[in-house]
Amino acid sequence: MATKAFDLVVIGTGTAASTVASRCRSAGWRVAIVDSRPFGGTCALRGCDPKKVLVGAAEVIDWTQRMNGKGLRAEQLKIAWPELMRFKQSFTAPVPKQREESFSKAGIAAFHGRARFVGSTAVQVGEEVLEGRHVVVATGAKPVNVHIPGAEHLTTSDQFLELTELPRRIVFIGGGYISFEFAHIAARAGAHVTILHRGARPLKSFDPDLVDQLVQRTRKLGIDVQLQTELNGIERASSRLMVHASTAGGRRAFEAELVVHGAGRLPEVDDLNLSAARVQYDERGVQVNEFLQSLSNPAVFAAGDAAASGGPPLTPVAGYEGEIVAANLLEGNHRKPNYLAVPTVVFTVPPLAGVGLLEQPAREQGLRFRTNHQDTSRWYSSRRVNEECSGFKVLVEEGSDKILGAHLVGPEASEVINLFALAIRSRMATSDVKDALLAYPTLGSDIEYMLGTAE
Repeated sequence: MATKAFDLVVIGTGTAASTVASRCRSAGWRVAIVDSRPFGGTCALRGCDPKKVLVGAAEVIDWTQRMNGKGLRAEQLKIAWPELMRFKQSFTAPVPKQREESFSKAGIAAFHGRARFVGSTAVQVGEEVLEGRHVVVATGAKPVNVHIPGAEHLTTSDQFLELTELPRRIVFIGGGYISFEFAHIAARAGAHVTILHRGARPLKSFDPDLVDQLVQRTRKLGIDVQLQTELNGIERASSRLMVHASTAGGRRAFEAELVVHGAGRLPEVDDLNLSAARVQYDERGVQVNEFLQSLSNPAVFAAGDAAASGGPPLTPVAGYEGEIVAANLLEGNHRKPNYLAVPTVVFTVPPLAGVGLLEQPAREQGLRFRTNHQDTSRWYSSRRVNEECSGFKVLVEEGSDKILGAHLVGPEASEVINLFALAIRSRMATSDVKDALLAYPTLGSDIEYMLGTAE
């Protein structure tokens, strides 16, 4: 078995992995990078980017339907799914080759295959062993195992994004962002959609009042949102799938041609043989210190979804952690991540967004704050596009008048939330934000009214 020596071996080719590899190679290190899947990672190939292409089509459908009879005629408009998927593939198909070529041009040695540790800093890929001074684990995440009869009939989110035809009836399992985003896309493409969620409230990381607004909008769209519904099993009956579940009213069966796994993801580290490298991990990923360094093997670092870092599993966080790991590898441990004010968005139509603290955690921390909360469906910015699902909740600390948290649902919430993120991360007071002169009429100019008046 051949052994090759490197300064750094990076496992994964997504945002975090590519950032670390590129930075260290630019500093003159000998770098190897490994992936068992097509190069590019989840976001570029199986997540954020292709999903947003489909969301864009759903937005066009929704906007036109909202404005039907108000200057537009929407009767003939529809999503042509095969054409939309071909458009999506124009973004994803070139990525693996481009990514591999960029590695080659930079002088990064690229390897295809599943990596397994065979020593503290040694990784086996096929018949080769890559021996590094350091190893970075940035393998991303995968769907959680659903332990029910018939789990083999589940379609993953990766597979959903590759469908050449959209089935007529679809059931989504779980009430997280994957289910809601894909459900909104599928419904606007003409599918009959059901979401099954075992809890009393879906999208638990977001403000409950705004989630209620979005659920109401989702149901009005024709999506059957079933809460407090426990999945029991899936069975195939001819060309159909029968989803068996328990509800408060008893057992029910839901018929579908496709059942999509949206019940959560977990770090994809369980088959890396981390014990051979004395790397501790749990269901949250590789256990790391404040420098994103393994607690049990200082030669190993982790970033992105594979790290139990405390940061949310988002692409910008992965890139940010990749920069931190690279800096600590090149210059010694000196940089620590700061996860203050990381915005997150559910790309439904309209989107749901949040940044900073929710009300309950803020109370549990003993903070004193006022809450500005309003349904904004009658505001000009919502009325002009005929959007009835629109609202906000902003938490402002008493005394300092600093923004603690901001939560939005409605048109362009995914963009406006970035302004709140900047304000919170910069620890700006509401007066600082109100001093800014913002373009009008825009959704951003509504911020002044969301902040309210200090008491």
